[in-house]
Amino acid sequence: QVQLVESGGGSVQTGGSLRLSCVASTDNSYMEYDMAWFRQVLGKEREGVAAAVRDGSTMYADSVRGRFTISRESGKNIVFLQMNDLKLEDSGMYYCAADLWVGQESLNGNMYKYWGQGTQVAVSS
Repeated sequence: QVQLVESGGGSVQTGGSLRLSCVASTDNSYMEYDMAWFRQVLGKEREGVAAAVRDGSTMYADSVRGRFTISRESGKNIVFLQMNDLKLEDSGMYYCAADLWVGQESLNGNMYKYWGQGTQVAVSS
């Protein structure tokens, strides 16, 4: 069982920055989970934004590569998403997801079992 709680969303102007955090609480703290961020805008499909698998590797959507950075605390199921140079199209509800083994398909939301409730990001001019 994994409980995910996201935080850090808010309103920001274009070009600004936000730092999202996700804490995964488990009853098996010795296990490390692959974790990722997804976002969704009303009327559009869920988009994989960034992923941090437990071996330390990361993956990014083309739309955010170079602007967003995913990181995690070593040995813990805590993940961050540093979002810089935010654009209007970055607005949306951001969700944290986790599962034990995702690997190369870490930006595919169908690979994740556990999801948080989301934190809203609103970017304006």
